[in-house]
Amino acid sequence: MDVGCDHKPHAVCIPAPAQSHIKSFLQFAKTLHHRGFHITFVNTEFNHKRFLKSQGPNSLDGLPDFRFEAIPDDNTIEWIPGKKDICLKYLPTFCRTTDPDDILFNITMEAAENANKTSAVLLLTFDALEKDALEALSSSVSPPIYSIGPLQLMLNQIPEDPLKPMGYSLWKEERDCLQWLNCKPPNSIVYVNFGSIVVLTPEQLLEFGWGLANTKLPFFWVIRPDLVVGKSAILPPEFEAETKDRGLIASWCPQEEVLNHPSVGGFLTHSGWNSTIESITAGVPMLCWPFYGDQQINSYSCCEWGIGMEIDTDVKRDNVEKLVKELMEGDKGKKMRSKCLEWKKLAEEATAPHGSSSKNLENLVNRVLLRKIT
Repeated sequence: MDVGCDHKPHAVCIPAPAQSHIKSFLQFAKTLHHRGFHITFVNTEFNHKRFLKSQGPNSLDGLPDFRFEAIPDDNTIEWIPGKKDICLKYLPTFCRTTDPDDILFNITMEAAENANKTSAVLLLTFDALEKDALEALSSSVSPPIYSIGPLQLMLNQIPEDPLKPMGYSLWKEERDCLQWLNCKPPNSIVYVNFGSIVVLTPEQLLEFGWGLANTKLPFFWVIRPDLVVGKSAILPPEFEAETKDRGLIASWCPQEEVLNHPSVGGFLTHSGWNSTIESITAGVPMLCWPFYGDQQINSYSCCEWGIGMEIDTDVKRDNVEKLVKELMEGDKGKKMRSKCLEWKKLAEEATAPHGSSSKNLENLVNRVLLRKIT
């Protein structure tokens, strides 16, 4: 609180950026204004825009002594090695806590500290993709760092691999989708999969569904039975009627085969790291909707690498429609697809016999696992 030149006490009100906090703090600010205070009410830029959208373009004009201001949603953080000028909102969710007793944060910190006690640290990436971060990490921990990805590209080089039939999925994969994809033109299909853990509200399911339907584009959507929190993941008959000739829904699928299918031209994803690295390996651009954990920084990185766009957390069908069309048909989507092919080539080079990941794997085996010093 301050006393302004007009001799009114001045209260700057900065609520936590959630609906209930904003409402109660705004009510409090109104009572102070009634009692003679000059008020500056501060929202994040994101919520400021939401107010203008929901209440009207003049809703935040205020009064001469009751003003609305906006501040950036997250401060730029400059102290993270290998990630310059990143915002707080892109840090993993378990790092964004002020509670010293937060269980997940403390587990993460303990794991990071224990890394210094190990013989080596393995990372599912490749040198060209995350050069700055790998260099920063190598200088901050004592064990050697080995980037050994993408692993599937290495496995693909094994002739007559007896372990090839051994699957990875906890769910039964519906392989009929591959036959359906065979009938589609190259780069025509939007592939949608939010992974094994993400859950949607019924409203989010509908917004994504109608956003996809309104594009008039063909899509393949993996909808787990438990995708919607507390309810069955069921779309209305109107949606099925609208999309029956161009949409396919399955409960699970062989994702790497789907992403590598020539008919798939874009991936609407939750930005889990496995999904991200598999999409890079396949050369498929992404529309990112990060949900939890490391997904926020994975999405941020995809945008940095020129292979992804991020969709707003507050998902709306019009925005889904707009961004999916841009991904599949727009100029930005074309540039992203071209950039994806560059990264795909670099991933293939990294896993070639003399590539960085192959050398790292060889060094890991000889210097650490077999204790050979070459």
